[in-house]
Amino acid sequence: MESAVVSQQSSRGLSQQQADELLAKYGPNLLPEPALPGPSRIFLNQFLSPFIYILLIAAIASFALNQLANAVFILAVLLLNAVIGTVQEYSAQRAAAALRNMVKGEAKVIRDGSTQTVNVENLVPGDLVLLSSGDKIPADILLQESRDLTVDESLLTGESMAVAKDAETQVPEDAALAERSNYCFAGTIVTRGRAQGLVMQTAMDTQIGRIARHVTQGELVRPPLMIRIQRFTYQVAAGIMLGILLLIGIMIVRGYDLQGMVMMAIGLAVSTIPEGLPAALTVALAIGMRRMAQHNVIIRKLVAVEALGSCTFICSDKTGTLTVNELTIRKVMLPDGQSYDVSGEGVSPGGSISGGDTGALEKLCTTGLLANESHLDYSGGEWASEGDIVDVAFLVLAKKLGLSLSGVRQKHSQLDVVPYESERAFSCSLNSTGDDSVLNVKGSPEKILAMSESMLWQGEEVPIDRAMLTRQFESLALSGYRIIALARRHNHPHDSIESPQAMTFLGMVAMIDPVRPEAREAISRCHAGGIEVAMITGDHPATAKAISLELGLCQESDPVVTGDMIRQAESLGEKALDELILPARVFARIEPTQKEQIVDRLMRAGHFVAVTGDGVNDAPALKHAHAGVAMGKRGTDVARETADLIITDDNFASIVDGIEQGRIVYNNIRKVIALLIATGFSALLLFFCTALAGYPMPMVAVQLLWLNLIANGLQDVALAFEPGEGGELDRPPRSPQEPIFESHIIQHVLITGTVMGLLAFGVYAWLIESGEDISYARNLTLMLMVLFGNLHALSSRSETRSLFTIKFLSNPFLILAVPAAQLIHIAALYTPGLSSILELSPISFLEWLVLAAIALLLLLIEELHKWYLRYKESNK
Repeated sequence: MESAVVSQQSSRGLSQQQADELLAKYGPNLLPEPALPGPSRIFLNQFLSPFIYILLIAAIASFALNQLANAVFILAVLLLNAVIGTVQEYSAQRAAAALRNMVKGEAKVIRDGSTQTVNVENLVPGDLVLLSSGDKIPADILLQESRDLTVDESLLTGESMAVAKDAETQVPEDAALAERSNYCFAGTIVTRGRAQGLVMQTAMDTQIGRIARHVTQGELVRPPLMIRIQRFTYQVAAGIMLGILLLIGIMIVRGYDLQGMVMMAIGLAVSTIPEGLPAALTVALAIGMRRMAQHNVIIRKLVAVEALGSCTFICSDKTGTLTVNELTIRKVMLPDGQSYDVSGEGVSPGGSISGGDTGALEKLCTTGLLANESHLDYSGGEWASEGDIVDVAFLVLAKKLGLSLSGVRQKHSQLDVVPYESERAFSCSLNSTGDDSVLNVKGSPEKILAMSESMLWQGEEVPIDRAMLTRQFESLALSGYRIIALARRHNHPHDSIESPQAMTFLGMVAMIDPVRPEAREAISRCHAGGIEVAMITGDHPATAKAISLELGLCQESDPVVTGDMIRQAESLGEKALDELILPARVFARIEPTQKEQIVDRLMRAGHFVAVTGDGVNDAPALKHAHAGVAMGKRGTDVARETADLIITDDNFASIVDGIEQGRIVYNNIRKVIALLIATGFSALLLFFCTALAGYPMPMVAVQLLWLNLIANGLQDVALAFEPGEGGELDRPPRSPQEPIFESHIIQHVLITGTVMGLLAFGVYAWLIESGEDISYARNLTLMLMVLFGNLHALSSRSETRSLFTIKFLSNPFLILAVPAAQLIHIAALYTPGLSSILELSPISFLEWLVLAAIALLLLLIEELHKWYLRYKESNK
């Protein structure tokens, strides 16, 4: 399409008729939203689970046998589970909408030979667009004319510096985005200068459009919790079906009637399926969401709470995530070797300058302040800047030195100015000093050295030593700094400021986008917790390496992997690509698709990957990863809407707090599952023993419903409020392949379930053999199961720590839920009507004490098991 567009260009621009025809051909300059499954489709998808199939069969059978209470309860559980699942499938559509919003607005074009303002959505390929400082570029544009044009492409390429653009530059068609200096891309921002260009691509054909298509069409990755829960459901469902079949076989042998067998099977299904898991899971995740919000982490998708805690690898954007995205002068070097260290960050002038006499430094700062087109103001309780970030950095340095920005500029009125242009590599300002005028210049060290004949040495002008100054420059550059040199001289009336000569070299400043002060510690915490961290940026490799060394991400000998290296490895095959990407921890000059490619390689290698970012370029990777983490302050709508989590304070350390909370959530989910499955297993064992002995059912269906809904239902949800046992980040992350129903839970279920089931059967059998009424036997058996649930919930607060070493009130919800469950059951014994429905009757205090003493045997055995686990761990 490019050649066709170029061939139709005219200095008069398109006619309105041509524009209308092209608009009909190419469509509006908008990013359309993709069609997603409707609410009914999403809702129905929630019923595709083995648990659901079993419970549906149980509900149908209950209806057939006129057991309406059973059926209603089961269906209520199914509906709750379906509602929970519908909140997870909207992110791609919202991300595309945010991308579309980036190109809304107005644009100046030349049509029919005159300048017009049109809606951005009406731009078409072939339009001549006029650009100026502050404009958001409305389409992908090939420059025809440019003057001093710089563009902020950080949201597209990850490059932190504003990029110089030049219409005269010839760039290969296959050049990387960051290298296409004769192109401007939709959604990026003009930071300085003016230009005229030809619209080449609009809507989905732009670079942003390609990202939007990638985001909306890409496959959604299932979070780790959902993967584990899915495996778990198949395991438990298979066990339940096997148990029901075995029970039916036993009952046939023992001569039970058909309805009795069906009701026993339904009761077994209801009692063993962890139907309380959806509610407890939702509560656990919601608690994690609330706790994360207290640490400035906002959860957009509920399951992302645990997903972040599962991650084994964090791929972090550099600009605005590990760094503050504000150029800061860190060092000043004068020709005589005197250097100054500058503290502070960003546009705030807080900080200090250390290093000795500031007389010579004041001259350098004055030059940087005058050869400057930016502004720095304090309003609304914070410092705000406008203009190029290099110019802003000099204003901040001058403020730190104590110079009055307005005072210096008033004292040195500007007579003429040459703005920065990439081909010149410098900017200069001619300023009046009363009877004299001074030319102030700043730019690249190579350019300033070439135009200088002298240098300032201990306050005196001496002949320049270019070799020495070049060594200074190279030393700073190797550390990853961006170097700006400054010079000045008294001007003569006939001198041209377009080509300054005979300048006096004042010194150099070393700039860097500084790392966030808390980022290094946060990365150390990640490493301590067995989590790998890699930095992915569009910046220069030297800058990336310097930042990574400062953060502790890599060693001096570690290589920096660039986008070009990845392209070369692609041609060598999959193995070469993995060998390049997997061991690397620093990536530079990376394009958007390559970032997603890196994430994909890590995921294929078995990592659970979290990706952080704030720009358009991060959107595909944020969506593809197991956990996408966007920055809230500097993040674009695209990043925020694509991500699973949003860091409101743009603090990398908040991610680590989120990981800790995610691990706590997962541990609580394990505890809840162990509690539910152990209770279900005890009921299974009780029913099996009863069937083998030929006794009537130990509990009727309505009693099982009561036990699950009231007694266990309160306590398993309350257990999800556990605050954590401490040291969550001192342990390595779980293996991504670790099943949720792993050996420790199996041990717990077998031991506690067996104890509860056999003790309950023993009590029930003793009562039956003693000639007690069946209702009385069921009444006491149900009370014993409630007591078991009370003590089991308390003991489940930790998998290994003794109950008596846990702070009693650290989970007040459980401390209240346990006696509440007991009191509700006791109240049911004495409530007319309810006791009849449940087939219950009051028991004496002595009977309750005897049952409580039997239940304490469970607590004793659990404490012995925990002691054994601690002993085994200490002797590894």
